[in-house]
Amino acid sequence: MLRAEKLEKVKKATLAMQRWPWEQGVVAQAFLEAGDIEMATLMAREAVTNQSTDGRLGMKYERGAATDPAANGEVVLRAAEITGEEIFKTAVQKMLEYLIYRAPKSSDGIIYHNENEGKFWVDSFYMAPPFLALAGYPKEAVKQMVGYRKYLWNSEKMLYAHQWDDNLRCFSRELHWGVGNGWAAAGMVSVLKVLPEKMQTEKSQLIGYLKEVIDGCLAHQCENGLFHDIVDDSSTFIDSNLAQMLSYSIYSSVKNGWLNKEYIEYADKMREAAYLRVDQNGLIQGSCGVPDFNAPATAPEIQAFYILMEAAYDDYLYKRQTDLQ
Repeated sequence: MLRAEKLEKVKKATLAMQRWPWEQGVVAQAFLEAGDIEMATLMAREAVTNQSTDGRLGMKYERGAATDPAANGEVVLRAAEITGEEIFKTAVQKMLEYLIYRAPKSSDGIIYHNENEGKFWVDSFYMAPPFLALAGYPKEAVKQMVGYRKYLWNSEKMLYAHQWDDNLRCFSRELHWGVGNGWAAAGMVSVLKVLPEKMQTEKSQLIGYLKEVIDGCLAHQCENGLFHDIVDDSSTFIDSNLAQMLSYSIYSSVKNGWLNKEYIEYADKMREAAYLRVDQNGLIQGSCGVPDFNAPATAPEIQAFYILMEAAYDDYLYKRQTDLQ
């Protein structure tokens, strides 16, 4: 199967899946970055249709999520810019007001992953900060990322733990979950893309964080280019999605000059490995997936990062070819 044909199958399979708030967001973001503005706008409209009264986007099937709904933020904001429709503009403002004024936070102002839980999840790196940065709160976005790092980063392992319980002041899941570290890397990339030029100190800080987590993961890469579900635990199953997330992050980073070109060989190897995990139906197999994200399966977020990886590769390739002219 040719790559273009495989990508189209992945897209179709993705659209057939049921989606939670963060999945709606990352899938819509994938279509946006792949250049399918029509589909991204349609998905943004659906996220707005399911916006809760307190401002959280895409809240169908969900009640307790705090940061996940903001994964829809950029695509809704872009839809507002493209269409000029008030429905999108109002939705952006409501989502923003929720994060700034109503979302549950720690004493130092860091947003908890869920309401009524008091926990930080590494997933949140990708969910709220990119939208905050794009919507006019770049300093708040960096503050959130620095906060998540403070609670979840293991400087010895150079990996992020999954969950910290701020009420009990201990890890509720200290394991170095692969996809969680992928969320962190991809979230940093998304924020770096939109940070104002005047924030060079913060940009350098995030680039350092990004390089550290990528290096930390690469230290545990398997021979086939993939990673274990728990990155530093070889007894756990081989996952497909972290490779896609890191490949996306590396292509984006090298294109923008945040990482040197020596990282491309790692991105290429991971991309090839992920390519082999796509089945005849366009589903990426063998990743940490639904329903409980504790065993090899499929999931919309896995599909989305295949699309994002391919879009980032195309952008990197175009930039390289342009530079050679």
